[in-house]
Amino acid sequence: MNHDLARFVLTWVLYLALFPVSFFWLRRSWRIFIKKDYAEVALKKGEAPANPGRYAPFTGLTNLIGGGVAVWLAVTIPLGFYTFDRWIEIAGITLWMKIIVDFIISRQAHPFTLGRKKKHLVV
Repeated sequence: MNHDLARFVLTWVLYLALFPVSFFWLRRSWRIFIKKDYAEVALKKGEAPANPGRYAPFTGLTNLIGGGVAVWLAVTIPLGFYTFDRWIEIAGITLWMKIIVDFIISRQAHPFTLGRKKKHLVV
């Protein structure tokens, strides 16, 4: 396969992926900030934390920033603001930072205890 063709296809796939990614992130932010729906906040293995409202602003802000950057890229790439290498870097850093920050928030919301788990005696 020709490398130019592969780069062309990869460019279009990555560019078109910005649209659903930005939609889902901005919709999630909308649900958290406007609808006060905390069902997807700081999940760990599908379970919500004891107090999801405490972590909702952080998760909502992460989604808002990530979705905003994705929309910005989707609009400015066709206008020629960025070279191929530059917008790929921005999109990649945004995606990975969103994943890492969401992981950190979910681990903060679900603290683990060191040592043995104590058995409760049933009387």
